[in-house]
Amino acid sequence: MRVMTNLLARLFDVAMIVAGALVASQIRFDDASQRSFYLAFVAFAAAFSLAVFPALGVYESWRGRSKGALAGQVALSWLIVQACAMVLMFSLHRIDFVSRLWFVYWTGMAGAGMIAGRMVTHTVLGRVRNAGLNLKQVAVAGCGEHCDEIVRKIDMAPAAGFRATAAYNVQTGANMNTRVPVFEEHEAFANYVRTQNVREVWLALPLTEERTILKLVDEFRNDLINIRFMPDVRTLSLFEGSVTNLLGVPTINLAASPLPPNALMQKEIFDRAFAVAALIAVAPVMIGCAIAVKLSSPGPVFFKQRRKGADGRVFSIYKFRSMRMHVEKQGELRQATRDDPRITRVGAFLRRTSLDELPQFFNVLRGDMSVVGPRPHALEHDDLYQKVVSGYIHRYRIKPGITGWAQVNGFRGETDRIEKMEGRVAHDLYYLGNWSFGLDMKIIFATIFKGLRHTNAY
Repeated sequence: MRVMTNLLARLFDVAMIVAGALVASQIRFDDASQRSFYLAFVAFAAAFSLAVFPALGVYESWRGRSKGALAGQVALSWLIVQACAMVLMFSLHRIDFVSRLWFVYWTGMAGAGMIAGRMVTHTVLGRVRNAGLNLKQVAVAGCGEHCDEIVRKIDMAPAAGFRATAAYNVQTGANMNTRVPVFEEHEAFANYVRTQNVREVWLALPLTEERTILKLVDEFRNDLINIRFMPDVRTLSLFEGSVTNLLGVPTINLAASPLPPNALMQKEIFDRAFAVAALIAVAPVMIGCAIAVKLSSPGPVFFKQRRKGADGRVFSIYKFRSMRMHVEKQGELRQATRDDPRITRVGAFLRRTSLDELPQFFNVLRGDMSVVGPRPHALEHDDLYQKVVSGYIHRYRIKPGITGWAQVNGFRGETDRIEKMEGRVAHDLYYLGNWSFGLDMKIIFATIFKGLRHTNAY
């Protein structure tokens, strides 16, 4: 069944790629003879997609995956295929023969078709599973809150197709509030799993329960039951133990960036594309700001300052200069305060409206920053706060951003009290632990519509 599903998915993708190309040709070209050149181009893209899509996990099981993650994965994979197709045409010195408008039409329609097909299928499967069909029964072995949390997550995602039917409390006396029947003895639990034809046993156990884990694995070794280990690493892990694959070995990240490599690649592609579009869109505004800054007081248009980026690498951040030229004491950095005499009238306006941050899109193009991420602080502040604010240094697990979750939630401007910095860091760590493309979009829209002006920005 799984093999047939994968085959149908591949055929559907090829059909969408070819159909998108044909529709784009009908829209773009009047003469049918102009379309023949593109056949080889389309054939290459279709064949290459059959090699790239499986490698990027497009055809993995949808069970338990969100629509947003599925759509993002398909979109990113298709863009990679199209980028490789353009590189091929460039290497063959045929890039000038490809209509850019046709290519855009084709890419958009084929990608939309592939995503739409999956969204419809995902919705239909979700409704089927909500109706009680195509379900996999799950028995959870665990103890305390972690076991309860796994059962709650199963209940909160009915479209994933899992149903919790029983729990095994491996620690006598541990409190479990789950809605399913709870077994206290190993034999009774094993008998229930077999007699009720349960095909999934999830081990939600801490690493200290090695003997129990081995006992349960040995118990069901000769049964056709899927046994999955979901270790409780909350006491060890900073970001809920995200899992990556290193050298073909599943690895639990206890203190590492919680964003998987494919998410970082997706974020990188979006950052560069958004930065180019933003710089083109706001070019007249930036020119006006530059002229105003130059006329406001003697000194350069741009202000540069050293900040820490991803993994602690130091880079120079760009802003429009908002203060009069002055000299700071060695090793000391004064934050801007309300009615700060160093700030010019033009600078005050730029800071209130966040227009002074626009040059940071050049930092995004250079790869120093991201559009969304934890805001970078001056090096002097890093040295101070990482000693007194728990988790502060982990903000640099990813690239800093022009805007962030903390900023759209009111944590902007001067951090004159330690509580303000603690609040900012807490929001930054939440962002790292809960990142999604949708969250980035939410932050960007919040920044545009309500975050450009703020009472704390001065």
